[in-house]
Amino acid sequence: MSKWQTKTHMRELLSKLVEFPSVTGSKAEIAIAEYIEEELRAFPYFQRNADYLRLHPTEDGRKIVTALVKKSDAVKNTIILVSHFDVVDIQDYGRWRNLAFDTEKLTKAFYNHKQDMPLDVQKDLEQGNWMFGRGTMDMKCGLVAHMSMIEQAISGAFDGNILLLSVCDEEVNSVGMRTAVSTLLELAENHQLEYKACLNSEPMFTRYPGDDSKYIYTGSIGKVLPGFLCYGKETHVGEPFSGLNASYMVSEITREFELNTEFCEVVEGEVMPPPTNLLQRDLKEEYSVQIPHRAVTLFNLFLFEKTMDQIMDQLRGLMNTTATRIKRNYAKQAVSYAQLDSSTPKTIDVNVLTYEELITYAVETYGQEEVNQTWLKVMEGRGEADDREMTIRIVDELAILCKELSPMIVQFFAPPYYPAVSSRKDPYIQQVVNEMIRYAEEKHEVDLQKQNYFGGISDLSYIGTSQTLTALSPLVSNMPLWEKGYTVPLEKIEMLNLPVLNLGPVGRDAHKWTERLDVDYAFEKLTEMLPVVINKLLKQNHI
Repeated sequence: MSKWQTKTHMRELLSKLVEFPSVTGSKAEIAIAEYIEEELRAFPYFQRNADYLRLHPTEDGRKIVTALVKKSDAVKNTIILVSHFDVVDIQDYGRWRNLAFDTEKLTKAFYNHKQDMPLDVQKDLEQGNWMFGRGTMDMKCGLVAHMSMIEQAISGAFDGNILLLSVCDEEVNSVGMRTAVSTLLELAENHQLEYKACLNSEPMFTRYPGDDSKYIYTGSIGKVLPGFLCYGKETHVGEPFSGLNASYMVSEITREFELNTEFCEVVEGEVMPPPTNLLQRDLKEEYSVQIPHRAVTLFNLFLFEKTMDQIMDQLRGLMNTTATRIKRNYAKQAVSYAQLDSSTPKTIDVNVLTYEELITYAVETYGQEEVNQTWLKVMEGRGEADDREMTIRIVDELAILCKELSPMIVQFFAPPYYPAVSSRKDPYIQQVVNEMIRYAEEKHEVDLQKQNYFGGISDLSYIGTSQTLTALSPLVSNMPLWEKGYTVPLEKIEMLNLPVLNLGPVGRDAHKWTERLDVDYAFEKLTEMLPVVINKLLKQNHI
């Protein structure tokens, strides 16, 4: 008797998985990993081959799951099925928050209150079979589909080995996947596996409002988190021209960087989203009538194929443009004010540095020991601060140490870093994609469209990279926490370096209270197509 091969059974499994409030960093994130292992362990196959199903600890005490099904001892060809089981929080659900992890009750409530839903949700409710709840589309449905594939693998459905990999922490720092890189290499060595490709089943993301297209992705977008610490000049609010307000400085950075399409890459007609602000605040610890003379801002910047040298050149240009604007506006307003009170207008200058340049100056001026003590002071006071906050504190303390450089803008990078990955030039993947596009049309009347990059950010980024280790040195040297609390196993990723593919369910509104899954597509069309694409990946020869 099958366990997860019917729509009803897969929907039931999805509901059970959603019941775990596995918000990144919660205890439920550990509990769901244990539940997945327990459910898979019920198969006699894993009772006979106990070492093929394992929970692997991360350095912070969370867990990832691997489940290997071998066609036979002699078979080496292996496809990795990757998923994640953590979700974002549910604050956005408002009055529906108590139902966010109960798919049946929430779905029924939304259907009963259809008139209260946004118009696009009302349209879906009228036309389809949708399941609501946190994690339904992102991405516990993909996990359900992969668990179903493991059951099929046990029954001998595939012409090779299948390795399920489900990880924690995809939504924040990808601790799970960064841990899994070493795990994958160890499993390959221990069980004589030759990985042919990695298949993810993240949900399809719309490219524009009202987009009903269906996509198959041959890569995943990358991202960096550039930050700018602005150090002005302190002064009393009654004498603003005796100083320079850092909040004004970061606002000019944001004015220049926010939605700046000069940073957008275009690859084969695909356009990445422009940069946007994720954090902006001054660094005053209490209220006073002293102006904020230190402030910081962080931006999301997506990546396709630009090198880090190109990115650094653009960021340097942005800082220079901003510094010039600040100086000119300050001078203009100073002259205007001087005419009002018959004073002599003042001028300012603004230095532009990278973090690497700042720390080099600090060492040369104050010595390595003083810099080390500054570092130690910050790290000892970490408490519950996350990687972004720790990065800001480090740059801030070094800027305070070197305050004679102020006014200044210091550019740095904060975690996380997601390498861009794409198999758009891999003939092996392209042939499989073309065959699946034809198959989807003939079998299901589904018009699958190829996309080079999955736009929602995914753990596929850690399966391969298009950048060499040397080319990433500008990132590494300007990320204060690199190998001091945060790292990406670049050398091991380079060793793994697999072709990637993403074929997933249809969903809407990831990370929103209206997150929903097209149940019919997920548990009829998708779960019929996944075995086909897996066998094609196993049979296809690298060209």
